Amino acid sequence: MKLYEFEGNDLLRREGIPVPDYVLATTPEEAREKAETLGLPVVVKAQVLTGGRWLAGGVQTAHSMEQVEEAARSILGSSIRDWPVQQVMITPKVDSVREFYLAVTIDEYHGTPVAILSAVGGVSVNRIAMERPETVASRYVSIIKGLLPSEARRMCRGVGLGGADVSRVANMLSALYGVFRNYDALIAEINPLVRTSKGDYIALDAKIEIDDDSLYRHPELNLSLDSRIPNVLERKGREIGVTYVELEGDIAIIASGAGLGMASMDIISRQMRPANFLETGGAITAELMYNVMDLVLQKEGIRAVFINVYGGINPIHEGAKGVVNYMKEHQVTIPVVAKALGNHQEETWEIFRNNGVHVVNDVSTEKGVEQLAHLLGGGK
Repeated sequence: MKLYEFEGNDLLRREGIPVPDYVLATTPEEAREKAETLGLPVVVKAQVLTGGRWLAGGVQTAHSMEQVEEAARSILGSSIRDWPVQQVMITPKVDSVREFYLAVTIDEYHGTPVAILSAVGGVSVNRIAMERPETVASRYVSIIKGLLPSEARRMCRGVGLGGADVSRVANMLSALYGVFRNYDALIAEINPLVRTSKGDYIALDAKIEIDDDSLYRHPELNLSLDSRIPNVLERKGREIGVTYVELEGDIAIIASGAGLGMASMDIISRQMRPANFLETGGAITAELMYNVMDLVLQKEGIRAVFINVYGGINPIHEGAKGVVNYMKEHQVTIPVVAKALGNHQEETWEIFRNNGVHVVNDVSTEKGVEQLAHLLGGGK
């Protein structure tokens, strides 16, 4: 789950990383009123879960209260990369003499945390790594030991930092690793960390994403899905514990794994239009599959449902009961095609066949899609 900038700032502050004071506003008038508590000049920043705010006009500096209101009015209600802006954060403008980039994320190839530091901040670290590689350092971090102070200082010296920058930036990098570890983050990033003319170090922008599967460990964060997932059906999918992405088509897909889901989408796309991507994961129950049927059929214009499940650890026969229970209770009349293989497959087929589901017992997903297209009179 991605955090808004102000939420990320709160986590940084908890780990001792200085961040600017801020206020939040949802109307231009509220922005002006609350900005008076901060003093001028201020920066008005759109709160959205995507990048590109600067280029889209979502970050503006204001030197008067009139400009605060004008900036908030132009930002609120706009969209940045299809994300509607419903809230702005207002912070005092900070004058900096130097900027740094700090991050901790997961190296997916090695499966371990990696700390990244650049002596140049405020810009894309990928671009800087290509243009000025001597200013970027990275280091794999032991999950057991964490990022040691000596390792952080070595990274600072490795990118050419000296003097007070070495100890202060190293401390910030170690504290950022604390955020990453303590909140089960996938990425914790500060871009930029600035040194002011007074010698203070302040994190001006935070990007933090927390592993969805760890959210139950952090009830104190009180994170709401409503503003993070604007699509109602995608939000419902998250609530019932499945991954659902709405697409533009009319063939609903239910799959027990990401691979099966992607294969189903690709093959259906050759002659029909998938309505969604959905994968249940490895915890199929009758209740879950009932809820999943309800989810995919809430989209208007669905012509058929294609189910592609594998019974390894999944009790697909239990899932079949949920599907047919839903069909009976809601009198589903559109074609439902199921390719169900693996553990308890014969029992699963019997449950489906006895309740009007078209069963495909071939290992090929193409065969299942062929039968679906035939039932629909050739697909498109």
